[in-house]
Amino acid sequence: MSWKNYFSTSIGKKILVGATGLFLVLFLVVHCYVNAMVFWPDAEPGKHFTEAAAFMGGNVAVRIMEIGLFLGLAVHIIQGLSLWSQNMKRRSVRYTVSAGNATSKWYSRSMGLLGTLILMFLILHLYHFWAPNRYGQAFDPAWKEEDLYHKMIAVFTPLWVVIIYVLGCVSLAWHLMHGFFSGFQTFGLATHKYKGVIRSIGVAFAIIIPLIFASMPIYLHCVGNCGH
Repeated sequence: MSWKNYFSTSIGKKILVGATGLFLVLFLVVHCYVNAMVFWPDAEPGKHFTEAAAFMGGNVAVRIMEIGLFLGLAVHIIQGLSLWSQNMKRRSVRYTVSAGNATSKWYSRSMGLLGTLILMFLILHLYHFWAPNRYGQAFDPAWKEEDLYHKMIAVFTPLWVVIIYVLGCVSLAWHLMHGFFSGFQTFGLATHKYKGVIRSIGVAFAIIIPLIFASMPIYLHCVGNCGH
């Protein structure tokens, strides 16, 4: 069987989803670390965050990794939705309910839906922050690096934007609740000896990272509206 045919099978798709998912987990850690600098008690608000964001945006190595990130994200979305679609077709005969379906968590059966909600949130996020910067760098000779801290305050001043971002983080939490452990399980790393540890780390990760992400728009909304 060729590699192309192999990765079109359910097992091949699970490997692609697992590999890209674990890669995206690493990205979430770095992205969360940089964004959490908005809470840094600078004498000049947002100084550490603005400097870190400018470094990430202008670093050649990071820009190259950015291409890999988008490719990995595309593969994760396409193969994930394909697997979800296959699973939904297998469940089309509703009168046959297996014990696995009856006892599995709802979020493990709703990865496609949660992933779609996260994709919608991601598109909004790219529209607000990534696209304007990259467009300016590529096409505007007079473009200057934005003060991202104050732009974030402006973006999160309307309450409805904050609500969408928080809901996106909630969807991410449920997605990670299953996806973190599933990624390790796909590669046979979640053995009986380490299964409990990996599951516990996955639950902690699925709570802490989205919680930090969700706290940022709430905090910046308060800064924009309350001036604190």
